[in-house]
Amino acid sequence: MKSLTLATYQAEALKTDQRRHDDPGLAFPLLGLFGETGSLLSEVKKKQRDPIAYLGYKESVGEELGDVLWYLAALAARAELGLDELAVNLDRSLTDWQSTGSAELSFAAIETPAVGVSASPSPAFEQTLLKLAGEVGLLMTDHAAGRLERNRSALKGRLIGVLRALRAAAHEAGITLEDAARANLTKIFDRWPVERHYPPLFDEAFPAREQLPRQLVIDIAEVELNGKTMARLTREGELVGDPLTDNRDNDDDYRFHDVFHLSYAAHLGWSPTLRRLLRVKRKSDPQVDEVQDGARAVLIEEGIATWIFNHAQRLAMFEGITALDYGLLKSVRRFVAGYEAETCPLWLWEEAILKGYEVFCAVRAHRGGRVHIDLEARSIQYEQP
Repeated sequence: MKSLTLATYQAEALKTDQRRHDDPGLAFPLLGLFGETGSLLSEVKKKQRDPIAYLGYKESVGEELGDVLWYLAALAARAELGLDELAVNLDRSLTDWQSTGSAELSFAAIETPAVGVSASPSPAFEQTLLKLAGEVGLLMTDHAAGRLERNRSALKGRLIGVLRALRAAAHEAGITLEDAARANLTKIFDRWPVERHYPPLFDEAFPAREQLPRQLVIDIAEVELNGKTMARLTREGELVGDPLTDNRDNDDDYRFHDVFHLSYAAHLGWSPTLRRLLRVKRKSDPQVDEVQDGARAVLIEEGIATWIFNHAQRLAMFEGITALDYGLLKSVRRFVAGYEAETCPLWLWEEAILKGYEVFCAVRAHRGGRVHIDLEARSIQYEQP
């Protein structure tokens, strides 16, 4: 694989700096750099506290290193500095600094072979992380004192110090900066792509009778049955599934939660629950029928819907929110690990969740309504009763 250049990484990373033009100052990336450095230290603390149980250490450290590098790249860009311009001076003395770097400077050219990751953070790694935190702290202090905005050389010097400490930390963690950079690009474009391209529907190669309906209209009504308030779904007058209560001591309108399954189907092309309700399981492939459309997959989808709902209740059902927390989306992907929905990009999960809650709030406000889903357009729409 061709070695990644620092200039290429920085250019790609900046495509996801959504606040660069509206807020071009140094404050935002500085805060991000400070926060991600703290998160990196926190991962080491977790490993020290519970060295046996914390199995995600290597993955988490690699991710945090990439996040630190992203904010460093964003900060340098706002100061009109290239990462290559910083990197070319990493091993030079102050009196021997070059003023510019090279667009062809690769990560491989500035790195030494990384050692393997130890089972627990080594004393050397801890000290290097503290040095990284110290370099970031000096950067923050100088910025707060107003010593950087008009002194490009001083800012450059501080950024070189941060990059040097970051390189040392990565190597002592057994990770090259290039590996961290590549993983970071994968992460950010999974979450914030420059262009959004919907993946193929999971059932497009199956017979029409085993496909989720490309156009579907579901009527939702709140009804009283046996003294209980329930939500009832119908399709062309035919009952879809059983009427639902909230299944909770205190009502919270979860009875309308099938809207979430409709949204997952519309945007992701995935909903084992809806397949079961509409009887469109992919039985022509026994393995797909058993695994992807089976009972466990249904339980996982129901678990996701319930878990997100509990989270959404603390955030006013995501009203007015246009972006979800990265940690929430990453947890959802972990829920579906090993199933076809694992391949759905995080931006698509975000779209499915937010649109689902938009329709859910409308259904709840009007105590029912008509929901249209269009799998070809990847859309879900609400029609007031």
